[in-house]
Amino acid sequence: MIDFDEELKNYEPSIEVREAEEAIYNRDLTDLTDVMQDLLNGTSSHDANY
Repeated sequence: MIDFDEELKNYEPSIEVREAEEAIYNRDLTDLTDVMQDLLNGTSSHDANY
């Protein structure tokens, strides 16, 4: 039988997953909160990201 706890201890994500995570976390993306704040404040500081 597979010992899932032991398998999880040995798990390492593939290089592609690590690279994707870095690319996603390092991008400054506009989210809905930013859009709503801009609308409420009357600013357009994130226009380039839309």
